[in-house]
Order: sequence, then structure tokens, then C-alpha cells
Amino acid sequence: MSGKMLSDLAPFPVRADLDEAWRRAWEHLARPGTWWTGAQRLAMVAACREAPECALCRDRAAALSPFAVDGTHDSTSALPDNVVEAIHRIRTDSGRLTEAWFRETIAGGLSEPEYVEIVGVVSIATALDTLARGLGIARPALPEPVPGGPSRYLPAKARRGLAWLPTLEPEDVGEGEPNPYGDKTGELVANIHRGMSLVPAEVAAFFELDDAIYLPQFALKDFATEYRAIGHAQMELLAARVSLINRCRY
Repeated sequence: MSGKMLSDLAPFPVRADLDEAWRRAWEHLARPGTWWTGAQRLAMVAACREAPECALCRDRAAALSPFAVDGTHDSTSALPDNVVEAIHRIRTDSGRLTEAWFRETIAGGLSEPEYVEIVGVVSIATALDTLARGLGIARPALPEPVPGGPSRYLPAKARRGLAWLPTLEPEDVGEGEPNPYGDKTGELVANIHRGMSLVPAEVAAFFELDDAIYLPQFALKDFATEYRAIGHAQMELLAARVSLINRCRY
């Protein structure tokens, strides 16, 4: 664990489901993943935290095109340079990632599932640190990594067509295989769920946290019931504004 529960850190009461989601997300980051060890995953979290202060990332964000600016990332990480590049770009300028950049990243030595797991780790770490900032508390220290090796599980029926890399359709999840979608079926499985499905554990972990921070999928269109302290319309206004600021194209 990264230390205390969220309820121990926040200056006001925290919902039990959010408290539990916080705990489980940190435990997930510290454990060996599908393609990276626990130590490597926590090193990715540390690199993700450094990215907003990176001079190269700031210069690229200010440029008309990030590809017009060369340089070296400010990083204390022992991770390979291509991994640091992926982490910093995903964290600071995801709205301008291109397929050409992705192909170059893969050609530089990262496998597609390794890249997907990086996206998952960065997404979860960013959500956790943003939650801490929103609550007015300090980012927690990183937990100790859990020893062990990655599982290297690859979905048997993942296929190309939807995205830049293979994805797994709900109907192609085999019996006994890890299911990235849980109990979500049909229209509840959006493309945003399919995006990381080459590494099912990262889909499941991200949306478990998302359900607590935002809304569970079943509640999104249940406009007759308000599940949070603010209503659907208020949440969507905030989400739209933040998405615009972050240049989210989804």
C-alpha cells in the first residue's frame, strides 16, 4: 500500500467505495502486471509525476507541433528512454499523439501490449494524483513493489480493426480467460473500454477506479436517479470543460 487510506488523508468524509477504490488502485500499481514488474510499474508512476515539470514537454506543448521540438526529457528514471518518452507524451500531450508516433514508438523496441500497459499505468496514476490534488491533499508516497514477474498473458482472439493495435471484442473473451469488461455487455462496452483490451487487467483496474470517481456504467444514463452529490448535468459540464482543457478528442 502507498500508506494510508484516502479517508485517513482527506480533511472531510470520503465515500466507502471511493476509499476502497483508492486502496485497490495503489495495490494494482505495485503488483507485477501483465508485461512489467511491480518495480517497473512504480517507476512509471514516478516518471508520470515528473512529466508535467519536464522542460522538453513544456516546450513541445507550447509548439505548433510537438514533433518540431527535439531534446531530452527531464527524468530521474532508470527506465529506458523510449519508455520515458511514451510516458511523458501520454501524460502531457495525449491529444496530439499520432499513429506515426505510435508506430515509431513500437519500432523503437516496445511491444504493443507493453505500450498498452504503460497507458494503463499512466492513466491510473494520473487519476489518483488528480484526485489527491482535488481533495487538497499531498500525493502519497509510492508503495513498495510486490516481487514477482509479469504474467505475459495475451488474449487469444484479439484482432486488428478498431484501433492502432489489436483489441478484444466482448464476444471473443474465451471461457476462463480474464474478462476486461466484467459484467458490462452490449452497448455498455464502449470503444473507450476496448482501447486497452489487449491487456485485460489494465482495463478492469482503470474502470474499477473510474466507477468510483465518476459513475458506474449502469448509472450513466439513469437520469431518474442521482448517485452523487452533484447531478448528471453538473458532472457532464465539468467533464466537458476538463476534456476541452486537456484536448481530449474522445
